[in-house]
Amino acid sequence: MKVLFGISTGSDSLEALHRTVERARDVGDELTVAVLEHPDDEGPIDEFEQSVREAITEELPAIDLRRVEGHPGSRLVELAESENFDRIVLGGGEQSPMGKIRIGSIAEFVLLNSHVSVTLLR
Repeated sequence: MKVLFGISTGSDSLEALHRTVERARDVGDELTVAVLEHPDDEGPIDEFEQSVREAITEELPAIDLRRVEGHPGSRLVELAESENFDRIVLGGGEQSPMGKIRIGSIAEFVLLNSHVSVTLLR
């Protein structure tokens, strides 16, 4: 399966990234990690991208890592559709006191606009 994982510095997605990398290694998925430049990001994107690279290459050295600029949600959807990915995976989402999930703007956009299957890992 061809999987696109989106991650941004404004999200708590590192645990979801590790889970996705483990799954790709175990089942042989072709994994691409897209580092998204989120408009609300704080801190240098280069340092975050390097920490993502270091975190994943130990587990799965042959991962394609890309930086995606522009509107993160729409660029992720465009990339998934133009390169025929089978699935988009995103981390994030938190549970409200009432038990409902709250998701960020990028995940919401991708879930509502993607023609590719989307998995949200919490």
